[in-house]
Amino acid sequence: MNGDARPVRVFPPIRPVVGSLLEQFSWPVLLCLCLAVLWLSPFLWMIAAALRSDSSGADIASIIPQIPPSFRYFLAAFSSADWKMLYLNTLIFTFGTLAVQLVTITTAGYAFAFGNFRGREVLFQIFLIQLMLVPVVLMVPNMITLKSFNLLDTLTGVMAPYFASAFGVFLVRQAFKGVPKEMEEAALVEGANFLQILLHILIPAIWPVLLAFAIISVTYHWNEYLWPLMVLSNPDKQVLTVGLVSFAMGAEAGAEWGLIAAGTLLVCLPLMVAFIFFQKKFVGSFGFTELK
Repeated sequence: MNGDARPVRVFPPIRPVVGSLLEQFSWPVLLCLCLAVLWLSPFLWMIAAALRSDSSGADIASIIPQIPPSFRYFLAAFSSADWKMLYLNTLIFTFGTLAVQLVTITTAGYAFAFGNFRGREVLFQIFLIQLMLVPVVLMVPNMITLKSFNLLDTLTGVMAPYFASAFGVFLVRQAFKGVPKEMEEAALVEGANFLQILLHILIPAIWPVLLAFAIISVTYHWNEYLWPLMVLSNPDKQVLTVGLVSFAMGAEAGAEWGLIAAGTLLVCLPLMVAFIFFQKKFVGSFGFTELK
């Protein structure tokens, strides 16, 4: 055997492989992929930890799921909290707030877009000052107001401060500004009243904006923690986020990280499922829709 013979390469050299990848993907795409993997790593770890049979092992930090998966921690999480009550309270809080908001922002947006009254622009600018206020600053005045109306420790009291949204009014007002004035005038000539114009002409014309606001509102209120914690003291009226913290504190004392991950997935699961099924509508709602 010749001593100068070189060993046969079993695997292809790395440099050509990397070069071919760089030719297929540009640098911005590769950077976005790296950021996406980095952003997904906590979520992947949460899934892997929830599906392990033992969260006290040395492989608890791994993001590779166990095969076959174990649902022991999900069963333990279901039996450790009243999830049915927490889900029901959260649904009432989230979608009850959204229902009232859709009414207030559309009517207020119509008034600021088409109303003809003195001081309209000044009043609108004063109304938008709410966007500059940190929500924590308003908590104590809101609690005093709720106490005067005997709404503390009620779901109605939790929802009440969010019934009017300056951000939503701004979005709807700007969307109404883009609707041709001739559409409203033609409806008035045909004898339509305010409610008919709003329901059959204006709202269908701006439905992507309303959908975008609904996504933001549902996501924000589903994840709301501090305000429900301050207003609600009855355990039977708590929402998911407050219940999750109470549940996690007990599990954390026993270092049951798989149990905490399973409980966190139960809270995030509805939003994730909704995003998977309505992804195209979610993305399309934030796009620009030209009126024809």
